[in-house]
Amino acid sequence: MLNSIKIGSFITERRKSLGMSQKQLADRLNISFQAVSKWENGTTYPNIELLYDLAIALGVTVDEILAGNMREAEGLSYSKAGIDITYTDMIKKEMAKHLETTDRRVMNGLGPFAALYDIHYPEIQEPVLVLKSEEPGSKQKLAMEYGYTESICHDMINHLVNDIVVMGAKPLAVLDTIVCGNAEADTIKSLVKGVAEACRENECSLVGGETSIQPSVVEAGVYVLTSSIAGIVEKGKVIDGSRIEEGDAVLAIASNGLHTNGYSLVRLLMDKAPQIKLDKINGLTFIEQIMKPHTPYYRAVKDLFDQDVLHGMAHITGGGIEGNLCRVIPEGLCARIDLSSLRILTIFKYIRNAGNISDGEMLRTFNCGVGFNLVVPQRSKDMVMAHVRQYYDCYEIGVIARDNEKVALEKRLDWL
Repeated sequence: MLNSIKIGSFITERRKSLGMSQKQLADRLNISFQAVSKWENGTTYPNIELLYDLAIALGVTVDEILAGNMREAEGLSYSKAGIDITYTDMIKKEMAKHLETTDRRVMNGLGPFAALYDIHYPEIQEPVLVLKSEEPGSKQKLAMEYGYTESICHDMINHLVNDIVVMGAKPLAVLDTIVCGNAEADTIKSLVKGVAEACRENECSLVGGETSIQPSVVEAGVYVLTSSIAGIVEKGKVIDGSRIEEGDAVLAIASNGLHTNGYSLVRLLMDKAPQIKLDKINGLTFIEQIMKPHTPYYRAVKDLFDQDVLHGMAHITGGGIEGNLCRVIPEGLCARIDLSSLRILTIFKYIRNAGNISDGEMLRTFNCGVGFNLVVPQRSKDMVMAHVRQYYDCYEIGVIARDNEKVALEKRLDWL
């Protein structure tokens, strides 16, 4: 049991030994001095969100605050190495709230060594697991810098889900990993909350993961995110492009911006022209435009899986249309893409002009407004486009022909 009087006396003793007044300590923590007074007289405990910062201010560990005394000066400890087990355990308890789920297939919660998930689906005779790992790239650096903590989690999960949706898979469960130099409770909770919410929006569950605190490896304040997903699909219904045939239509589903690719180039552009950060583009600042979360496509295509109309799908990420659509085109066939038909978003026009970037570089680095491709029979294209348009803009950009090139980019991009 925690002893509030003992904790209060310890805080008082440490504060005075450092020559600080209650107000000075309060100012360092950005709280009222009355809160410090209540701690010191044993009326209340410091909030979990403040414990780590309080420990730094007093030159002690969280464990020592909660114990109400200093540990022996000689001898090393995990806390002295930068990791407070008590503090991280308290963070885990907060994380557990966001891992709560109504998904009955999740068989355990936070605490066991690994997550258990029931994959028994009577309607799936030959189940195939679809597995993928993903991270949001250098966009996460901008996210932490400009306050898009939860948003970057949606980027990561939406990208992850899109990558298995192209196989016709239903997303099931996600495991996330947060690597950091020091565990700030508010940031960790915000990240876990963002991942959990993004999972729910994609009809899957965050079932666990790992928070790895590495003070001697990662700088304080730096967070590196990654996650893995398991999806499921009937073996006979895997969509891998093998059914694509001559004459099929290639459709584009619109992106909402950069998604999670091209940020190394964008950061270089920002370094060379810092003033662009606040430039307005379609009513939003440059930062607001480039930090829009990656578009999730599962809800737009999932009801088409059983309709025998999807011969192939491609998620357009790094490498652009050519570098991703080629992954599902069978040998001997070619997707002929009419570049003049692409509906290029204003943000890409701005980046091209600001950086004097060539069309070839734009097409290799960015999605240029096309976030997802569908390859469908000509007889079904109108129905498919009408269905997808309930969610996102969808239009025809090419056709499948006989050739060995796999993807041929024809005509020119229309930047007007």
